[in-house]
Amino acid sequence: MFGLSVPTLLSRIITLVIAFTIHEFSHAWTANQFGDDTPRLNGRLTLNPAAHLDLMGTLMLLMAGFGWARPVPINPYALRRRSPSAVMWVSFAGPLSNLLLAILAAIPLRLGLVPLRYPTGMFPTLYSFLWDFISINLLLLLFNLIPLAPLDGDKMAEYLFPPRWARALETIRPYGPIILLAIVFVLPIIGIDLFAWILTPALYALRGLLIGI
Repeated sequence: MFGLSVPTLLSRIITLVIAFTIHEFSHAWTANQFGDDTPRLNGRLTLNPAAHLDLMGTLMLLMAGFGWARPVPINPYALRRRSPSAVMWVSFAGPLSNLLLAILAAIPLRLGLVPLRYPTGMFPTLYSFLWDFISINLLLLLFNLIPLAPLDGDKMAEYLFPPRWARALETIRPYGPIILLAIVFVLPIIGIDLFAWILTPALYALRGLLIGI
C-alpha cells in the first residue's frame, strides 16, 4: 500500500484473490486425486478465498508484489502409497496453476485484443490489470520453484534431484525459512538482492514470451 497507486493496489487485490486461491486449491485437488483426503478434511478443497489467504502473505503481495497463502496440509505417506512421485506432483500443481493463469491472461494481449492504455483515474485499465496479473502470477511461479523449504520447489527438488543433492537439501531444510527471510529482507539492506538478480530476468523473459514483446 505504501507508495502504491490506487489502480495498482486494486490490481494486486484482485490478483491475490484469484492467484492464491487457485494455487492452493490446485494443491488440494491434486492431493485428493492421489487419494489423500487431508486437504478436504481441513476445508481446503474449495475455491473460497477465505480458506486459503494468509494475513502476512496478503500484505506482502500488496506491498512488495509477491507473497504467500496458507499452506495446504497433506499426508505424504498417504500420497506415496499411491505413487512415489505424488508429493512432487502435488507440489508442482500450485506453480503450474499460476503459469496457466498467466497464459490465459496473456492471450488477449498477445492477439492485440486489448488496447494499450494506462490508468488515469481510480481504476486500472484492462491492459494494466492484465499486465499486473500476468507479472504477479509469473513471479509466484518462479518464487515457488526455488528449492528451499517451505516453498513448493523444495518437495519437487527432493524427488527430481540426484540422491547426493537431495541429501544436501534435507540437511538445510530446517533452515529454509530463515534462509528465505534473510534473502528477502536482510541481504537487500546491504545491496545484495539475489531474487532480483535471479527472478527478474526470468520474469521478463517469460512475460515477453507470453505477450510477444
